[in-house]
Amino acid sequence: MDVERNLLCSGQRDCVTFFPYLQISYGATDPSLSDRVAFPYIYRTVQSDEEEYIALCKLLKYFGWNWIGIIQFDDYIGYQNHQLLVKYLSREGICVAFTIKLARTPKANAPKQTLIMKSSTDIIIICGDGGTLSSEGLYHVRRSLSKKTCIFLSKWLNHLESSEGVFLDYCGGSLLFAQKGIRDQLDPRFIEFSDSFHPSKYPEDNLLEDIWLWKFSCLSKDEDKNEYLESVSYSLYNCSSGEEKLTALPNYLNLYHSPSLMYAVEMMSLALTHMHNSLPKQSFQNNKMYKFQLHHHLKNISYTRNGSPALSFNEKGEFVNQYEIVTEQFDPSGNWSWNIVGNYVPWALPEQRLTLSPEKIIWETPRNKVPRAQCSSSCPSGFWKAMKAGILTCCYECVQCPEGEISNRADSESCIPCPKMEWSSKKRTQCIAKMEDFLVNTSAFAVFFSASSLLFFLTTLLILGVFIAHRETPIVRANNRSLSFLLLVSIKLSFLSVFLFLGRPVDITCMLRIITFGITFSIAVSSLLAKTIMVCVAFKATKPGSSWRKWLGVKLSNSVVLFCSSIQIIICMTWLAISPPFQELDIHTSPGTIIIQCNEGSAIGFYSVIGYMGLLAAVSFVLAFLARSLPDSFNEAKYITFSMLLFCSVWITMIPAYLSTKGKNTVCVEIFAILTSSAGLLACIFLPKCYSIFCRPKLNTKSYIIRMKA
Repeated sequence: MDVERNLLCSGQRDCVTFFPYLQISYGATDPSLSDRVAFPYIYRTVQSDEEEYIALCKLLKYFGWNWIGIIQFDDYIGYQNHQLLVKYLSREGICVAFTIKLARTPKANAPKQTLIMKSSTDIIIICGDGGTLSSEGLYHVRRSLSKKTCIFLSKWLNHLESSEGVFLDYCGGSLLFAQKGIRDQLDPRFIEFSDSFHPSKYPEDNLLEDIWLWKFSCLSKDEDKNEYLESVSYSLYNCSSGEEKLTALPNYLNLYHSPSLMYAVEMMSLALTHMHNSLPKQSFQNNKMYKFQLHHHLKNISYTRNGSPALSFNEKGEFVNQYEIVTEQFDPSGNWSWNIVGNYVPWALPEQRLTLSPEKIIWETPRNKVPRAQCSSSCPSGFWKAMKAGILTCCYECVQCPEGEISNRADSESCIPCPKMEWSSKKRTQCIAKMEDFLVNTSAFAVFFSASSLLFFLTTLLILGVFIAHRETPIVRANNRSLSFLLLVSIKLSFLSVFLFLGRPVDITCMLRIITFGITFSIAVSSLLAKTIMVCVAFKATKPGSSWRKWLGVKLSNSVVLFCSSIQIIICMTWLAISPPFQELDIHTSPGTIIIQCNEGSAIGFYSVIGYMGLLAAVSFVLAFLARSLPDSFNEAKYITFSMLLFCSVWITMIPAYLSTKGKNTVCVEIFAILTSSAGLLACIFLPKCYSIFCRPKLNTKSYIIRMKA
């Protein structure tokens, strides 16, 4: 009968031979059978290999193992399982260090021991079905496995159980995948049923007689068989007591296949029962309808046994079960058993599917350290994995992140750029606020400039006091004391303007810096220009009948100062109105540093202010140079010449220095130019007068002036 013939199928893809009849397999785990379009009538009471490979990859990634070896057996199943395993490993970024095909002979396997021992990985996956030939292959390379950790898949469970874990001893440590509870799923009725068989009860059953002959060394009714076995050193016994049991045979209770075999039989039985109860008897005459109805009932059946959770087929026609991850353990008496160290639940959330208790695992390594299975060492935080050209992705170099980028976790594939206002720490593990670069009030330069500015300010204030005290003396009166007072006040303000350049720049200080100095210094230079003009006019007015006499007086000098200063004020106001200076954060010039500086806003405005001061200084210099030899008792022209020469020299050299520096260095250049040019005016114009007032008071008398004119 077709249904009877196709009820059970144990091969990986043997069931396909009987398509399109309904089939249940208790051992086919090939993932391709999950394709319901190609195989709509195939059911399996086992789980596809796919989920086990996914669980294996989760385990490898949990311990950071991405460089593993594979041992497969030189047969079709070994080849097929190896192809599937590599497919899932590569999907998870796990590389294969080596693949070894074990043959049946020790001689063929001998060179492979060297390859295993020299390999840099400590993790080896045993791929393929467990069996006698597979066990022999592992035995041939057992010495090379003594310092490796082996991972066995669930297909090895039965073979390892029957051998009491002897193959696990070949490896330095072992992990095994097993379907959850599979060791407890044998029906006691099946054991009772198996133990009920004995040749004494069924004397006509030749199969039972042969099993007892070969497995229990029991005498057979066939004397020829007895003679043959005794000739090859077998000792035969009379087994009439009935103490021998089938369940005592190694590997009889097949822990991998037996539960799924019983499930297959019982599920098919239930489906047939449901179908029989739901259809009229005449419908069974239609074989085609019979098959499709059975398919319908089997697909929707739910089954439970001994209070276990209900079992049913999923949409792929297979059972889904949890996996246990186990290791071998020995009790004080030396008895061998399994120790559950983890679970894998396929239907849980992705991040919750794998649960492990690493502390339960006893690694055969120094200090019980987790075995190493990495082509390259793990890259710490602050480094990234730079792949080596032409080598597997698991082999890489750890390269420190460049400046301005970080990696805040181990084994980063790339570095993360820091935000614009932040920079990487020295170890490249975090982004920190960039250092701010400006002329801090407490810095050495700031203290020096502050002290110098204050000293010059006090000196100017002292000179102003001296001039006020001696305002009626010939020296002070002869050089237009009102212009001298205005000049001293403007120089004082120029010195004080230095403090606008110190500290963190803000918009208001940026606007006041150059404008304050530009206006105050323009007033000072305008005063010198007015003094020079007055010297020239005074010389012209000494000639009889000269028309220059009407220009003598304070009106001309005041007009010159007011006119020249007004032009600078207009330039500054226009600059502020159109494009005023503002605070600028320069994050590009110096990596890791924010240069806080003042942006001129308009380069034309900035250079117009500087250029106009230069123009006034140049005009003053020319006029003073021409008037330096005019006869006058207190002719200041030569002092003005030197002061303007100094001013022009300082500011001409300041321009390239200003353009070639950034941040606080630019500010230092500006402050130096301001202090030098202002101090030059103070020294050249007023120190000679102070010298005459204090050191040579005779020069500051009317009698001396009359005598000089005579």
